[in-house]
Amino acid sequence: MTIHRWVATVAEMPSRGAATSRDVLVERAEKLALADLDEPLHIPALCRALAVSERTLRKAFHETYGIPPCRQLRTLRLSQARRALLSADCRFATVTEIAMSFGFAELGRFSVEYRKVFGESPSQTLQRTSPGRTLTVGRSNRRDSLCLVA
Repeated sequence: MTIHRWVATVAEMPSRGAATSRDVLVERAEKLALADLDEPLHIPALCRALAVSERTLRKAFHETYGIPPCRQLRTLRLSQARRALLSADCRFATVTEIAMSFGFAELGRFSVEYRKVFGESPSQTLQRTSPGRTLTVGRSNRRDSLCLVA
């Protein structure tokens, strides 16, 4: 996402009356990180769009989540990627396509982070839940999920 589109997105976000400025800042940063998922996440550009320093953003995330903004925002994107993998049909989608569509350009790093957070590889998630997979089990002709990924 270009800085101009981020600035426009921030301008359109309503502010919450009772929330602290820290809460509003964190909420806006999260919305921006999820607004253009196919672009890699760049904290300096995010700070420019939010008109805050990196130190201010880092402090807000530490006070809210106890972790740096890059880790929290990456985790949000990982969660979105997991949702996409869970709903994808492995006949038509690949882990690579899904990872890249959520801004993960380094596929090895994506896979390692994904396994740490969710306890399985992205391809296992795609294989386990893909609606297009079929396997005949026993005599019952029951359909179960299984998919081979090329």
